[in-house]
Amino acid sequence: MSGRFDVPSLLAELTIEEKASLVSGAGFWWTRRIERLGIPAIMVSDGPHGLRKQDTSGDHVGLGGSAPATCFPTASALGSSWDVDLLRRVGVAGWKIAS
Repeated sequence: MSGRFDVPSLLAELTIEEKASLVSGAGFWWTRRIERLGIPAIMVSDGPHGLRKQDTSGDHVGLGGSAPATCFPTASALGSSWDVDLLRRVGVAGWKIAS
């Protein structure tokens, strides 16, 4: 799949089962891929204040096996700063980490 695509058309082509599979995942940290439409599996992450990735040695409750993570202040704390440049820098840092 290329980097650009028509989302409404793609959604119209998905079956109900395929749509459900996209939100149910394939394992704990991946979406399901839809080969017939060229939709790849996408790795997801979580973390309330930054990005966290659990490796394959981690347990299902996330108590072990996480890759090192960067922690940012909560969104409410960042927003309370009224510092637009700070928000931009946090966004850029998160993008770099996720890349």
